[in-house]
Amino acid sequence: MPELYFKGKEFVYNHHLTVPYRPLETHPEKSILPPLQGEGRGGDGVSGNLIIHGDNLHALKALLPHYAGKVDCIFIDPPYNTGNENWCYNDNVNSPIMREWLSSNPINREDMLRHDKWACLMYPRLKLLHELLSEQGSFWMTLDDNEIHHARLILDDIFGAENFVTTVIWQKNFSPKNTARQFSEDHDYLIVYAKDSANWAPALMPRTEIMEARYANPDKDERGPWSSSDLSARNYYSLGTYPITSPSGRIIDGPPPGTYWRVKEEKFHELNADERIWWGENKDNVPRLKRFLSEVKQGVVPQTLWFYNEVGHTQDAKKELLSILNFETSEDVFVTPKPTKLIERVLQLATDSNSIVLDSFAGSGTTAHAVLALNAKDGGNRNFILVECEEYADTLTAERVRRVINGYKYEGTQKEELFRKKVNFSTLKDAPKLLREIEHLEQVKGKRFDKISKTIKNDELLVIGEKKIIERSEGLGGGFTYCTLGQPLDLDKLLTGEHLPDFRSIGAWLFHTATGMALPNWVGAYCNTPLQGNTPLQGNTPLRGNAPTDDAIIAEWYLGESPSYHVWLIYRPNLDWLKSRDAALTLTLAEKIAATFVGANGDSPNKRHLVFAPARFVASKHLLPLGVEHAPLPFALYRFEKD
Repeated sequence: MPELYFKGKEFVYNHHLTVPYRPLETHPEKSILPPLQGEGRGGDGVSGNLIIHGDNLHALKALLPHYAGKVDCIFIDPPYNTGNENWCYNDNVNSPIMREWLSSNPINREDMLRHDKWACLMYPRLKLLHELLSEQGSFWMTLDDNEIHHARLILDDIFGAENFVTTVIWQKNFSPKNTARQFSEDHDYLIVYAKDSANWAPALMPRTEIMEARYANPDKDERGPWSSSDLSARNYYSLGTYPITSPSGRIIDGPPPGTYWRVKEEKFHELNADERIWWGENKDNVPRLKRFLSEVKQGVVPQTLWFYNEVGHTQDAKKELLSILNFETSEDVFVTPKPTKLIERVLQLATDSNSIVLDSFAGSGTTAHAVLALNAKDGGNRNFILVECEEYADTLTAERVRRVINGYKYEGTQKEELFRKKVNFSTLKDAPKLLREIEHLEQVKGKRFDKISKTIKNDELLVIGEKKIIERSEGLGGGFTYCTLGQPLDLDKLLTGEHLPDFRSIGAWLFHTATGMALPNWVGAYCNTPLQGNTPLQGNTPLRGNAPTDDAIIAEWYLGESPSYHVWLIYRPNLDWLKSRDAALTLTLAEKIAATFVGANGDSPNKRHLVFAPARFVASKHLLPLGVEHAPLPFALYRFEKD
């Protein structure tokens, strides 16, 4: 299997493991919480949507304890590495040669190592994204020709070549660039991978009104509208040559020259008896097969060519952004936004109504806009997580989302392209059919617009809906929590008192590091209220009926369960307490922990108890019969359950 080698690969291959864990800190003054506190997945007044300002490598590490294996769709729009973007490589990799890169920023076309640096930027981030993706999830990344060939090999290395799904071609420009020296580059790529391609498939695209308009019922068939298809084909079929007699008595010697009937003679007579053959209004045409709308797929298999009239182009994206936000100068406008319709298409194919969507190169916040827009259309409850490292995370990324949620002032005309078709001689021959399609479109969508205009431009028939917006564009509703990255969690300094994280932060990180899983039932994980003493026991196993009376003390330390362990953490963010006997695992406490859960029949469970604690005042030989294992803090940060 071919493998991509790039300078620095040996240093970044496992760099994601050395990135420090930095808990997320919430900023309520920059957030928009839903009217009903706790209705999002964050709970405790925290919206299930997140916008994180900070280095996306550190932010992805911060998300692992709560989202590992839970993200359903990842869409990223990383630097294309064109040489003109002025992006910077800032990862603190333990390599002298790579530390020199930090002084050569920003990266431009003259940088002979720019492709190596791009690969080093992406590799650890893609590793973490892969860990966050659910087993049923899919990954989408936009690129152009500068790095797509490198990206494919990197993704094959991380996801596995067998999990490559396809490459989508997106027509990003609506007209050729005549200033191009060689070719006008009119497309970008969307690379698609799945966590497990054998068990993932995109959703069907919804059928459009234009598709539905192609079905009619001229013979008033009880089975409803239908369209007809050719009964002959060029592929050789040994039983596909026989004469047919039409209802009018006309004898048709056989299929057109060079073709064969698609079905054998017996099957043809069955179809005809079932009135599934269309002979034309005069009953003497060459037969065609009737296909009923009620029997076709209730959707369309997605294609890999996405045209701008379907999903928008770059100018659409800029106009959309300008209609929402005010920029002092044209230079301030975000250079490469993606159209909302493009990401909506991705979400239609890759999510259901309750999916979690992650974008770790958030830019202008289009992914959040697309999630909110699709939720408004289909009543879904998708959640988004955005990560943006630049200073405009609040003033551009989050501000756009705020305005989309609350509504924004807009004066002008909103236009939506409803139909586009190339006009040629063949089109004119079917003009009545084309006019019927447009008339049907006007009937179905006319109420949404003040005006529907029809024009022919550049040999294309365009149907555009126009709506006057005088005061405000209505908000889509929803909310989000704005976060930044906190201080790195350094367990080696835990007992020095230099930095004592709260119970939630250290508990979530220890649970994930020990089990490789996200902390179960993590509702309220980003709330600043203390956890101790008010957290119910989690899991589906009942408490033992004769458990000790101080169950509240036991409940204080319980984190959750994995397939192999019940996980506990004896911890309070108080240095004196951590150094006291109360913070130690004792035989009495171990017995209480062992007595906490029982099986369905009241017997002792097979699942063991993993207890993180600063000290242990009991011999291991006494813990073993109880099914209790001690993991000492601060030196116990390693994974117990191997992949």
